[in-house]
Amino acid sequence: MLNAYTTKMLKTLIVDDESLARRGLTLRLKDIEDIEVVGEARNGREALKMISEKKPDLVFLDIQMPGINGFEVVQQLDIETMPAILFLTAYDEFAVRAFEVNALDYILKPIDEERLHQVLDKVRTNISQKSALKQKQLLLKLVGEISGEKVGRIEDLEGKAIKDLIKKEPSRLSIRDSGRTTWVNQEDIEWIDAAGDYMCVHAQGVTHIMRKTMKQLEADLDGSILQRIHRSTIVNIKHVKEMESHINGEYFLTLDSGHRVKLSRTYKDRLKLFK
Repeated sequence: MLNAYTTKMLKTLIVDDESLARRGLTLRLKDIEDIEVVGEARNGREALKMISEKKPDLVFLDIQMPGINGFEVVQQLDIETMPAILFLTAYDEFAVRAFEVNALDYILKPIDEERLHQVLDKVRTNISQKSALKQKQLLLKLVGEISGEKVGRIEDLEGKAIKDLIKKEPSRLSIRDSGRTTWVNQEDIEWIDAAGDYMCVHAQGVTHIMRKTMKQLEADLDGSILQRIHRSTIVNIKHVKEMESHINGEYFLTLDSGHRVKLSRTYKDRLKLFK
């Protein structure tokens, strides 16, 4: 509902690398009378382009995205024209407290309806060019508090502090099966194997089934931890506890659960990841 602090429509941009998340937020905002969704962006580069072209008043900005992450998007925006930013985050409890202490606007995933309206009321009250400058200053404090390193300038976010901060948010895999969608933290995935036209995702003792090709699935995975080791197998390198050589240059890998998978000769270059 419109309040005394705003009499105009808020042009709004949604930035999230998950299409289902974008669609869900768009539907929620559709029923809010002073919000006009002017576009959706799948990554940081698209976000920067659309912010420049559409000049939104408000941006819902996912923090963890491939390529340019949410904090780096803010880093590249001009202070004078920067829209109000609502961070979308799956941070742990400690990081969320840092957001709250530093008064940065955020919404924890999955989005709660009441929380959404709370932060929108805050945006309506504070939206201005002056608040954009304040937000950048608060962002510096946030990075310093979570990373433990002093960050005096926005340019310093290019260094180690921003990269360490982003690692705190686990990437998630969206698994759709029979009309149900399940989100699994990729760090929890132990291994993935192909079963005909389906992928079996094994995480924390549960097997999730999804209809997708191995190539399509690889594009959605965090390559820093999940690597293909066979034409039909992907393994989480953090869950490999033993490696045993086999015939013809192949290897058997034993995972934390005791399950064994084979690393084929075709993917022998992956061996360096386990050393």
